[in-house]
Amino acid sequence: MNGALPGGDTLFEHAACALVVTGADGVILGANATACTWLGYGEEELVGKVRMRDLLPVGARLFYHTHCQPILEVQGSVAEIQVNLVNRGKERLPVLINIARRQADGASFDHWALFKAADRHAYERELLAARKAAEAALEARREAETRLQAANARLSAADRRKDEFLATLSHELRNPLAPMRSALDVLTFKLGNSAEPRLIQAFDRQLRHLTRLVDDLMEVSRITQGRMQLSRATVELTALVRSAAHDLAPMMAAARHTLHVHVADGPVLVDGDATRLAQVVLNLLANAAKYTPDGGTIELHLACVPGMAEIRVRDNGIGIPTAALATVFDMFSQLEPALDRAKGGLGIGLALVRGIVELHGGTVGAASEGPGRGSEFTVRLPLAMGAACPAAPEQDDTPPASVRILVVDDNQDAAETLTMALAMFGCETRTVHTAGAALDIVAAFRPDVALLDIGLPDMNGYELARRLRQAPGGTAMKLIAITGWGQQKDREQAQAAGFDHHMTKPIELGKLRDLLATEFPGR
Repeated sequence: MNGALPGGDTLFEHAACALVVTGADGVILGANATACTWLGYGEEELVGKVRMRDLLPVGARLFYHTHCQPILEVQGSVAEIQVNLVNRGKERLPVLINIARRQADGASFDHWALFKAADRHAYERELLAARKAAEAALEARREAETRLQAANARLSAADRRKDEFLATLSHELRNPLAPMRSALDVLTFKLGNSAEPRLIQAFDRQLRHLTRLVDDLMEVSRITQGRMQLSRATVELTALVRSAAHDLAPMMAAARHTLHVHVADGPVLVDGDATRLAQVVLNLLANAAKYTPDGGTIELHLACVPGMAEIRVRDNGIGIPTAALATVFDMFSQLEPALDRAKGGLGIGLALVRGIVELHGGTVGAASEGPGRGSEFTVRLPLAMGAACPAAPEQDDTPPASVRILVVDDNQDAAETLTMALAMFGCETRTVHTAGAALDIVAAFRPDVALLDIGLPDMNGYELARRLRQAPGGTAMKLIAITGWGQQKDREQAQAAGFDHHMTKPIELGKLRDLLATEFPGR
């Protein structure tokens, strides 16, 4: 080995790269064992006999002279030059070359380090293949996203066309409904009792049902298009809930359902649209009646919890499968297949409920223990700003006062059940179903209280109240209006007619008992 070279230890001889030292003329002066192995020569065949450029093919040799050697002379080194070497077997060996020029004893030496490039090429091919695969995957993803966006656009367009179709359909259906209603009213007025009442009533029921369906279609299309406008005001929910229960009474009676109404002591105030909120309660009650077999039990609760008004409608009907709870508020959702729909409907009532409730900033949820176990729907609405739940009244278990009470109601079932309750209170009662009968009995019975329905067949309750005031003992008599009309104007009208109190159907017997105890303490 040349003396300018490091010691010939094993590390040098068997380095991971080939190491060669040449003189200024390029003649090999030394080579480690790795270089000899790669080139296929013994060290004695290389040293002093072969120049490095003799191991380069013609093209690489030209490159060496035109590029490497000038740089080497200027910079003293070149790095990572990729060329081919020709070994003893005339095979080409791709290598990366680093050359460093050193001076020793006044002479120049070039130190060559040769690295095999074959593996690098394999790595580069693998990296290139991986890059192409990644680019292909990215392109495929972009194409998938493009297709998804196009599909979403088509679905959105179809959804808009559906909403527009519903809006147009409901609008066009309303046009013929108006003359049909007018024609039916004219027929009823002209024919009176001479007409077959069942035909007229059937026509009227079906027309009302069709009108409700069209109304629901129009409302739901307004919600989906964001065109529903709320006429917001402070709404007192206790009267609204009682009024809704009263409106659904005929439907409940037709199905022989029992409706229990539990309403918190008012006022329960929310900021909302009274018409829309009534629509929510009516739809929930109608839904409960529809999906409860005849003779079922339905409960309507209104409670006030901190910050929220809570309306719950519970039934013991067909219930809801667990899997359907998540979609029960979706539009056109029905619990039964279309051919099994014995109760009819479009499946938009609950969607309408959710839309209206959410417009009021509230929530609605459904719960059921499964098929045949009934259902419960809960609506929560934020209380109006500054409103709070009324304080819970103190429980008064004192028996009600024993007073004479005259009940006047043309609904015999309502009158009898109310009379039975008053009798349980210890009151002495008389029941009549017309205003004329009330005027006939009042002088002999001399009631302390008269509970008067407003919609009597022979005279309205307001006129009856005026006449009772003129009867013997009438000025001291407590007159209580029992009516389904519960708005403020109805209360004012009752007061103007001489009523002392106004109660909205269905009345809560506990409140009536408390009222009697207040008016007649100690009796």
